[in-house]
Amino acid sequence: MASIEDEYKKELRKLMNDYADTVSTGGAQDFPQYRHLVGVIEGLAIAERAFLDLVDAANKSEDVK
Repeated sequence: MASIEDEYKKELRKLMNDYADTVSTGGAQDFPQYRHLVGVIEGLAIAERAFLDLVDAANKSEDVK
């Protein structure tokens, strides 16, 4: 069974890929929508990085004990 960490990372990655696919296939109706989609992708990437950093820090903390 996958951990909650793995499932969350997988879901973030899926969302990013879905939005990126929409952008890359011309799914934006206009430039404001394109900017919005790119912003969502950026936000998801920031969230993923922050989550990975937290998981890494927690794992290192456990290793020290």
